Amino acid sequence: MILIALIAWPFVAGVAAWIAGRRRPHVARWVSVLAMGAGLLALAVVWIVKAPDFALSGHGPFVASVHVAWVPQLGISFFVAADGLSLVMVTLCYALGLLAVLSSWREVTTRVGFFHFMLLWTIAALVGVFTALDLFLFYFLFEMMLVPMFFLIALWGHERRVYAAVKFFLFTQIGGLLMLVAILALYVIHGRQTGVYTFDYLQLLGTHLSMATATWLMLGFFAAFAVKLPAVPLHTWLPDAHTQAPTAGSLVLAGLLIKIGAYGMIRFMVPLFPQAAFRAAPVFMGLAVLGILYGAVLAFAQRDLKRLVAYTSVSHMGFVLLAIFAWNTLALQGAVLEIVCHAFSTGALFAIVGLMQERLHTRDMDKMGGLWLTAPRMGAVALVFALASLGLPSLGNFVAEFLILIGSWRVSEPATVLAAFGLVAATIYSLWLIQRVFQGRETPAVTMPDLTLREGVMLAAMAAPLLWLGVYPQPLFNAVRPGLAALQQRAVRGAPPPSSAVLLPPPTTRAAPTGSDAGAVSMSGDAQ
Repeated sequence: MILIALIAWPFVAGVAAWIAGRRRPHVARWVSVLAMGAGLLALAVVWIVKAPDFALSGHGPFVASVHVAWVPQLGISFFVAADGLSLVMVTLCYALGLLAVLSSWREVTTRVGFFHFMLLWTIAALVGVFTALDLFLFYFLFEMMLVPMFFLIALWGHERRVYAAVKFFLFTQIGGLLMLVAILALYVIHGRQTGVYTFDYLQLLGTHLSMATATWLMLGFFAAFAVKLPAVPLHTWLPDAHTQAPTAGSLVLAGLLIKIGAYGMIRFMVPLFPQAAFRAAPVFMGLAVLGILYGAVLAFAQRDLKRLVAYTSVSHMGFVLLAIFAWNTLALQGAVLEIVCHAFSTGALFAIVGLMQERLHTRDMDKMGGLWLTAPRMGAVALVFALASLGLPSLGNFVAEFLILIGSWRVSEPATVLAAFGLVAATIYSLWLIQRVFQGRETPAVTMPDLTLREGVMLAAMAAPLLWLGVYPQPLFNAVRPGLAALQQRAVRGAPPPSSAVLLPPPTTRAAPTGSDAGAVSMSGDAQ
C-alpha cells in the first residue's frame, strides 16, 4: 500500500498545514517540510528494498502495484503501479516538493497555510500521474493538478499573475480535452473489438487500429503532452507562467509539471500508437530541433532574468522530444537523465532568480551587474548551475545530452547536427547570463546580501545530484532499464521502430550483446 500512501500523504499533510497556518504561519511551513522529508525517507526505504529487483532478469518491470475496481460498470479502476521510471519521477516529486517549500520560506507571507495546501496538493496529483495505469485515473489526476497550480500562480504570483494563470489553464485544459476524446475513442474501439470495455492501459495496448484512426488518436495524446512539455509552437504559456509564478511555483513547473509531457509520451503515446508515432517521427523530431534552436535564441534575447531561464526550458525539453522519437536505448536513457538533471539545474536557477528578486525587487538584467562583489557565494553557485545548463562535462546534463545526440544520430543525422548547435547556443546564453548579472561593471546603487545558511544548503542539495549523475549515472540507468525495455518491446510489437533503433533486451532475457548493439547495451548496464 506504499503507492496509495505516497499519493495521499501530501494531500493530508497539506490539509494539516492549511489548518495550522491559520494561526501560526511558521507551523504550516514546518508541517510541509516534515511531510516532504518523511516521504523522502519512505522512498529511500523503497529504493533500498526494491533495488535488487531491478537487477533480477526474471522480474517484471513493476515492483509495486495496486489494482482495485473503482467504477466496474464502466471499466474504471484504481490502478497504480511503479517501475523504475515511475519511482524516479515520484522521488523527484518529493525532493522538489521539499525544495519548493524551502524556497518559499520568506517569499510567501500571505495565506501561508493555504499556499502550502495548494503546493502539496499539486505534489499529490503529480505522484498520482506518474503511477497511474488506468487512463481514466490518469486523465483525472492530469486535470486535477491544474486547480492548485492555477491558484499558486494567480494568488501568489507577480504583477501579471492572473493573465499568466488563465493562459496556463486554458492551454492545458484544451490539450487535456483533446486527450480525453482520444481516450474515449480508444475505449470504445477496444470494447467493440473484444467485448471488454476498460480503461486499463495494459489491456488497451495492442488494440487494432487503422493507420488513419491511430494517427488521429495519437495526435490527441500528443496535443496534451506537447502543451505540457512544451513543444514549439504550443509553448507560449510557459514563459508567462514561469515569469509570474512565485519561486516555488516556477520550481514545480520547471522540475515536475512540464516533465509530464515527456513521461506521457514515453509511457502512453508511443506504446499505444506505435505505427502512427513512428510514421510521424520525422515531423516530431523536426519540431524538437525547432524548439531547441528557437528556445535558445529567445533566451538570449531576454532582459527579464526569469524569462530567460524559462526559455532555456523550451530548448532543453526539445532534446527530450528528440530522444523520445529516436526511440532507442541510448536516446531514452538520455531523455530520463535529462528530465532529472533539468529539474535540478533549471529549478535551482529559478530559485536563485527568486532570491535575487526578493533582495533587489527587480528581474531586469539591465539594472544588475557586478553582483559577485557583494554576493560571491551566490555568484559561485549560479555559475555552477549555468555550467550545468550549458552541458559542462562531469555534470549530469552533459551525459544526458551526449546520449541523446548519439541515439538520435542513429535515426536522423541532419536533426542531430542541427540539435548540436543548441549546445553552442546554450553556452552563449548561460555565460552571457553570468556576465550580465554577476560580472561586468558594478552598479553603484545595487547591493545584495549573500546567501544565508538555509539558502546555501538548499542549493547545495540541488547541485549534488548533478555532480553524482555526471560522474556515475549507472544506478539511474539500472533502475529504469526494465521499465524502458518493456515499453520498447510493447511498441515494437505494434510497429518497427525508426531506422537503426537499438533496443534493450526484454527484462526476461540476459543475452550477451553482439554486433552494433554491444555499445548501447553496455551503457545500459546489461554487460555481463
